[in-house]
Amino acid sequence: MFSAVVTEALAICVLGGTGLVLAVWAVIVYRRFPYTPALALLLGWNYLMVRILWRTRIDGRMALPPGQGAVIVCNHRGPIDPAFIVLTVDRLVHWMVAKEYCVRPVLAWFFRTCEVIPTSREGTDTAATKLAIRYARQGGLVGIFPEGRINTTDQTLLPGRPGAAMIALKARVPVVPCYLTGSPYDGTALGCLLMPAKVRLRVGQPLDISQYYGRENDREVLEELTRLFLVEIAKLARCRDFRPRLAGRFYKP
Repeated sequence: MFSAVVTEALAICVLGGTGLVLAVWAVIVYRRFPYTPALALLLGWNYLMVRILWRTRIDGRMALPPGQGAVIVCNHRGPIDPAFIVLTVDRLVHWMVAKEYCVRPVLAWFFRTCEVIPTSREGTDTAATKLAIRYARQGGLVGIFPEGRINTTDQTLLPGRPGAAMIALKARVPVVPCYLTGSPYDGTALGCLLMPAKVRLRVGQPLDISQYYGRENDREVLEELTRLFLVEIAKLARCRDFRPRLAGRFYKP
């Protein structure tokens, strides 16, 4: 009996302590950055999950000066991949997310709070592209997965799409490559929230693409830059002989 009481008391203390740490972290984040209270709370919760449940190791930081907009490109291994990028930046990252996820009752509030950019999987979403360009031009960060979908294969990267290149060129901002490994995924949108993992994130140096400014309507330039982004991501994966491929308009893995 005594043992059970002690165990229960310890469990309450742990839960209470976790809640207190989360609250304190949220207050610190809210005061330090221009975030809403809801977003500050989410970021505090995210920090605990990333560090404790998913045991994340991060190599490198975003080498961007304050106020410098950028496009972040990363491989895509699970629905919570953006959660790991958060720990490397000093501001909010506006991720481009498939529209169908942004209207689900459970996820709609979350995505709205995180200020994601809902976008269509098929073809070019003009409204989403314009919003992403505006964010980047104004000094914001835009996150894009060039593969366009979660990679469940054993390939380093799926064929890439040119959206990141177009947005970076029109906004005239650098591109930062990242590579994730170990991201939890059980085939569902929320199941990974209960999965322990050992994640590693590598952050590359910003890519200066200023020599291509003004050529965002040149298809060959977009394809060349898309290949470059894929190669840089693959280098972070220690895959030196990687051969990038491009996804056609009707590509399906």
